[in-house]
Parts: sequence; C-alpha cells; structure tokens
Amino acid sequence: MIEILTHTLIDSVKILPFLFIAYLIMEFIEHKTTENTKEYIKKSGKFGPVIGGILGAFPQCGFSVTATNLYAGRIITLGTLMAVYLSTSDEMLPIFISQGVAIDVILKILGIKVLIGVVAGFIIDFVLRKKEKEKQEDKINQICQEEHCCCEEGILKSAIKHTLNIFLFIVIVTLILNIVIHLIGEETLSNFILNKPILGPIIAGLIGLIPNCASSVILTELYLSNIITVGTAIGGLLVGAGVGLLVLFRVNKNVKENIFITITLYGIGVISAIILNLIGITI
Repeated sequence: MIEILTHTLIDSVKILPFLFIAYLIMEFIEHKTTENTKEYIKKSGKFGPVIGGILGAFPQCGFSVTATNLYAGRIITLGTLMAVYLSTSDEMLPIFISQGVAIDVILKILGIKVLIGVVAGFIIDFVLRKKEKEKQEDKINQICQEEHCCCEEGILKSAIKHTLNIFLFIVIVTLILNIVIHLIGEETLSNFILNKPILGPIIAGLIGLIPNCASSVILTELYLSNIITVGTAIGGLLVGAGVGLLVLFRVNKNVKENIFITITLYGIGVISAIILNLIGITI
C-alpha cells in the first residue's frame, strides 16, 4: 500500500507544474474572451449549434453554465445548448496537456466531440422546430463560482485554485485506479471494460453524468491508463457537461424537459461511443 501511495504521489507531482501552466494560459484566454463568447452565442441564431459546438470546445470557466442560463431564458435553442454540452470537455484538455499527450490526438478528440455536438444540435432543432421566441432577462448567476470555479478572481489566484482542485482529483482517482489494478490486475480490468463495445459506453456515460469536473478527470485518467477505449472515453466526455446539468435543474422550472435533456445527452453519448467502438476508431 505504501508503494502504491508513493508511486501515485510521484506520478501526480510530476505533472503539477505543467497542469499549473496549462491553467494559467487558459485563465488568461478566458478572462479576455468571456464576454465576447457570451455575445457570440446570444447572436448565433439558426447557426447556434455551430457556434455553441465550437465555443464549447474551448476551456472556459462555466461556459456550460452560461449556455444553460441563456437557454432557461430562451435566448438560445435547445440544439445550441446540447451542442455546448456535448463539445464541452471540462478538465480533459488541461490533463492531456500536462501529461504530454500529442497535439494531434487532442485535436482529433476535440474535433470528434465538436462534430457530434454540431450535428446533434442541428438535428434537435430541426426535429423540435422550437417556436418559442420569448426573450427573458439574462440572469447569468454565480453558480459556477459556488460549485468549483473562480471566474471572477484574478488570473493567478484562479489558476492556482483550479490546479490544486484538479490535482487533488487526479491524486484520488489515480490512487483508486492503482489500488484496483493492483488487486484485480490490469489485464482483467481492461478486458472487463476495454473489450466491451456496449458495456463500456454505458458505464462511461453514467460517469459523465457526475455534475462536476470529477467525471472528466475520471474518464481522462481511465483513457490514459488504457482501461477504456478512445471511443468509450469520447462517449463519456460527450455526456459530461460539468455543472451544466446541475444548473439546468436549478434555473429551468420545467422538470420534465430537464429530464428529457439529460436522457437525450446520455443517449447521444452512449450511442456515439458504441458506434465509434464498433467501427474500431483509434487515435
């Protein structure tokens, strides 16, 4: 046990400076572009799924929260909201960067998520043909900050808080994985999920429903540990919308609609993962 704990801490500490640099850069970008991003998505109109899908791929503090509030006020369509949810990767990108994952791998995974988000968004808008034109006051709240973000703080302080929070998640997840692998065996664990094109996505989708950054940390670590396939990882990350779903149930009064959105998001993620696994996609 001491050896497992030591190995976990050493591996985690190695990525700490890279994780901090990644968050520092991302915080700088986010602080410079947040308001512009918000305006772009508000004015996106029928091209909302495209704008939402592309902007959702960029790491911005609580962007899924912003999109949720805009949808609750019927300022954007359901298709645009879903495009944002599906393309958002939460903590995947900084973990990938800190672990030295090849840039082409990162871009391919992000590209697949954006593509699925945009296509799904257009299909949803086309099928539902929403006629709701009512404009309500934009009530972007501070739930992002209350949950796990620090959007209104200085760049350095915010980057340090994000780094420490995610570092703690990484240590916990890695420790649990190392213990499980030690007790069960990497080959046994991999065979249980890795070679299951349907079971794997179902489990990954359920992990993606965790309403905070834990889901993306878990899924990313499972993928980097070769316990799940890239298709399964993408499926789970498609479902993961950060605190977006949690905020949805708080600000959108239509509970049935919220449940429908959650089920649809889960279904898209799981089905996409199954298809990616069946066609044998490798990145």
